[in-house]
Parts: sequence; structure tokens; C-alpha cells
Amino acid sequence: MTSYLIAMATFASIYAILALGLNVMWGMAGMVNLGIVGFYAFGAYISALLTVNAHAPIALGFLAAMIGTAAMGALVTLGIMRLRDDYLAIVTLGFAEVVRIVAENEIWLTRGTDGISGIPQPLKHLLGADFNLAYLIFCLVIVALTLFVLERVRTSPFGRVLRAIREDAQVAAFAGKDVLKFKVKAFALGGALAGLAGALYAHYTSYIVPEIYVPLLTIYIFLALTAGGIGNNFGAVIGAFVVVFFLESTRFLIGVVPWLSAEQLAALREFLVGLGLLLVLYARPRGLMPEPLPRLAGPS
Repeated sequence: MTSYLIAMATFASIYAILALGLNVMWGMAGMVNLGIVGFYAFGAYISALLTVNAHAPIALGFLAAMIGTAAMGALVTLGIMRLRDDYLAIVTLGFAEVVRIVAENEIWLTRGTDGISGIPQPLKHLLGADFNLAYLIFCLVIVALTLFVLERVRTSPFGRVLRAIREDAQVAAFAGKDVLKFKVKAFALGGALAGLAGALYAHYTSYIVPEIYVPLLTIYIFLALTAGGIGNNFGAVIGAFVVVFFLESTRFLIGVVPWLSAEQLAALREFLVGLGLLLVLYARPRGLMPEPLPRLAGPS
């Protein structure tokens, strides 16, 4: 049971980094990215290929995953920023599917549906049975560092410009801000975090396969951010842990309703997750931890 809880906390930490990346793009800059799972997969494959095929150090794999996904995020942004918000969401969803399909079909590079196995795990030979706990602590440290950096970003002039663009890009442009430049930076930063999360997942499980990176995972991250509080970095982390708790706790429904088939149980789990989100938003319309808005100074 302890190993199970450690594994779930590790996955929740990885989802928290994904939610923080989405919060930069959507919560701060107002850009709906339905392809966050594509950046997640891109980072995982970059780190896996470097460390398995090129025998590069794991730290270099993490760094390459962040740089590669940041560059891809910037390129995607430059290519689609002329589109309206709804078309932007559709194109990013298509980007995620392209990444998954390429991973399935380019067998010479990604090994296709067989996946990549034997991805090195940091210090596994030294830690032995304590590896899972050590990796959880490692992930929690990265979440804390990411949270610290993004809080500095949120309260910086850069973060204030992103929120201004989110509220009204035309007004921000009229105020002299290069809207496209700031959007590219926000997308690159969010993409880098998604790539880091992908690398963390790859080196934790030691195996990745294209079927992991389905659109449903993007929905879970959106649920996490919405439940936690859009625009609030702490809310993104809390929301990720809440969503993983809902997803895993519903696994035990088989003991309560044993007459349901596996397919019916899976549908019931999705229904309960959605219902839980609706209840959270009914009680807390702005999420569990609403975005802290700056107070305007009153007249003296």
C-alpha cells in the first residue's frame, strides 16, 4: 500500500508540473492549449532517445527535453498566433495528435507501438528499493522550485503583461507591448515545463509508448487547473493532487459495484471525476484557490 501511495504522489507531482506549464499559457496569457500532452510526449521522447540511444547523462536528457519543447512551443506559437482563440485550441490539439502518430509510425526512431524500454533511472543501482521514495522527493523538490520561479514570474512585470494580454490583447498592444513576443515566451516557458514533466515520467517508469499520450490526459490537466484555480500557481498544484486522488480512489469501485463490467466501470469513473469537478466549481466557482488579484490603491 505504501508503494502504491508513493507512486500516486509521484504521478501527481508530474501532473502538477504539467498544470503549472498550462497555467503559464492559459491561466496567465489566456492561450488555450489543447495539445499540452503533445509537449509532454515530445519531452519524454527527447530524453528517452538521448539517454537510451546516445547514452547521454540523464541530466542532459532533462535539459534537452526542456530546450526542445520550449523551441517547439515557440515555433508552434509563431505559426498559429494569427488564429483566433478557438482555432488556436483546435490546431494545438492537432499538434498533439501529430506527435503521437509520428511516435507510432516512425519505428526506426521511436520503436513504434512497442515503445522505448530500458530508459535509465537516476541512481537506481545505488538506491535499490528506496528508489521510488527518493524519486518522489526529487519530483516534489522540482515542483517546489518550479512553483517558486513561477511565482516570481507572476508578480514580475512580465507576468503583469501576460495578464494584460489575457484580459485584452489589443489594449496591451496599444500600451506599447509586443503581444506576439510575450505570447511566444509564455508558450515556450509552458512548453519547457511540459517537456520536463515528460522527461520525469519517462525516467520514472523506464518505459514509454505512444498510447500513453492521448487527449484524455490533456483533459485531466485542464480539470486540475480549473479545479485548483485558473491563474493561481498554488491552485494548479493542489488541483493536480485532487484530480489524481479522484482518479485513483474510483479504482476501488469494483468492490462496491462488482456487477459492472470493466467498460462500464471506466465510464463510471470518468462520470464521477466530472461530477466531482462540477461540485467543486459549484461551491468554489473560481476554483479551490482563486487567482490573487492585485488591489487597487484607493484615493488618499
